[in-house]
Amino acid sequence: MFSRKCVFRSEGKVMKLIVGLGNPGRKYKKTRHNIGFCAIDELLQRHGWKLNNSKFHGEYAIEHFNGEKIVLLQPQTYMNLSGESIRPLMDYYNIDTDDVVVIYDDLDLPAGKIRLRQKGGHGGHNGVRSTIDHLGTKEFKRVRLGVGRPVNAMPVVDYVLGKFPKDEKEAVSQSIQQAADAVEAWVNGKPFIEVMNDFNQ
Repeated sequence: MFSRKCVFRSEGKVMKLIVGLGNPGRKYKKTRHNIGFCAIDELLQRHGWKLNNSKFHGEYAIEHFNGEKIVLLQPQTYMNLSGESIRPLMDYYNIDTDDVVVIYDDLDLPAGKIRLRQKGGHGGHNGVRSTIDHLGTKEFKRVRLGVGRPVNAMPVVDYVLGKFPKDEKEAVSQSIQQAADAVEAWVNGKPFIEVMNDFNQ
């Protein structure tokens, strides 16, 4: 039986998958937990791309960037089931974990800060936990975007589902642009360790 899994590798090109984590729906738009979606939106806006595919419990685009074929994905599963979108898409397009980068919010970084890692645990992040569970490995690239922690008694769940205050928006916007810059550098062929050195300043 003919497998459709490898259709997009017929040219011998390795596809890279860029995932932004978040929650679907208007009420979650631009919340702290959706900063991964915002990074994907930044890349789409820069290049005039659109998420014109709806499958694998996600919305995604297949594009070319400087000769490299890439997939940009926003899972539509809600955060804690993100892996249910990422794994089937990877299987269908035969994408290796080494060619995946996941962008998400991080409570342990101040708002506006960015950190890249080549692997690691979930750090209590349910979207990353789901991704690890479904990929069966912790060894996938990450771009962590700081959102800070609540300074009062606000529950973390309410905090991450809230929007950034006005005085943080400029720094957060810059971090989203940096995330897009980092992903572009990696897609362009720069080793991820070098991209890390450039952006983890």
